[in-house]
Amino acid sequence: MILFPAIDIRNGKCVRLIQGDYKQETIYSEFPTETAQKWESKQATFIHIVDLDGAKTGESINKNAIQAIAEATTIPVQVGGGIRSLDIIETYIAAGVDRVIIGTAAIQDKAFLSAAVEKYGDKIAVSIDARTGFVATDGWTQTSTIKAIDLVKELEALGVKTIVYTDILKDGMMQGPNFTELQAVNEATTMDVIASGGVSSTEDISKLRSLDLYGAIIGKALYDGTLNLEKLMEADEHAN
Repeated sequence: MILFPAIDIRNGKCVRLIQGDYKQETIYSEFPTETAQKWESKQATFIHIVDLDGAKTGESINKNAIQAIAEATTIPVQVGGGIRSLDIIETYIAAGVDRVIIGTAAIQDKAFLSAAVEKYGDKIAVSIDARTGFVATDGWTQTSTIKAIDLVKELEALGVKTIVYTDILKDGMMQGPNFTELQAVNEATTMDVIASGGVSSTEDISKLRSLDLYGAIIGKALYDGTLNLEKLMEADEHAN
């Protein structure tokens, strides 16, 4: 299972939000590129980046900061937040981004999603952000009437290979992921499932691994020191 350190960027800075609430922000670094290089030095094998401004506005506001990270690191990076056009996907991939994550547009513009998957294949992932089992959009500010599990099946039919599944009520709360929902999603699809939201202990990671998930994104627990990435990576190496 791949462990993805998360770098959430807002106003060019590395931050964390609680449950996606833009009013509950903690700034961890003024320099996201240095943060990415730090995670790489601590044996990360893949980095997860979110443009929080982009997720809310639909514009890739932190594009320059994200391009700088892709250029300054040697490990793969995946990027989400405000990805609403083929042009921005092309910009990111040309800059060295390995996977681009489509969120709101996957719900609101199926033609765009289909075109992206057709053109870029497994370089496209979709973020499913759910609140009480229903899909949320627009930087988590809106909750739709679409059931997450129904969207999973629709995405697989479209040819999507990877999804990032976030339980918003768990995000930033340090209370563990929604294992029941993650298991249901993973069992409902052959797509690779990346868990996001609430990962805060080695027990959480062990349980996610037992569910046979493709990956897990770790955010707040790494930044406040609850989890140590180097120790997690070493433990993973010994387990294999």
